[in-house]
Amino acid sequence: MLVLGLLLVLFGALAIVAAVFSTDESAVFLGQDLTALVIFLIGLAAGVAILWGISLIRFGIRRTLRHRRERRQLEELSDKLDKVDEEKRREVDDNKI
Repeated sequence: MLVLGLLLVLFGALAIVAAVFSTDESAVFLGQDLTALVIFLIGLAAGVAILWGISLIRFGIRRTLRHRRERRQLEELSDKLDKVDEEKRREVDDNKI
């Protein structure tokens, strides 16, 4: 998700930069003559791609952090269980003697 989000942000930013720097007082985008509607739609698509990319990045980061937190909790529980098992084994060994 994180990579897809970064790619969408990059695509949207690239479209905006290409539109800003490739026009010289006429409606030309990457060598193509465009109408005002097409220019508007390109800008709209670039903006949507950037916003969608940012939301995917945020979703990916949240998911990664949640997985790390869960993994840490599972490791702590596993350590506690190992300690309890070790204590029970010691008690059983002490009772046998």
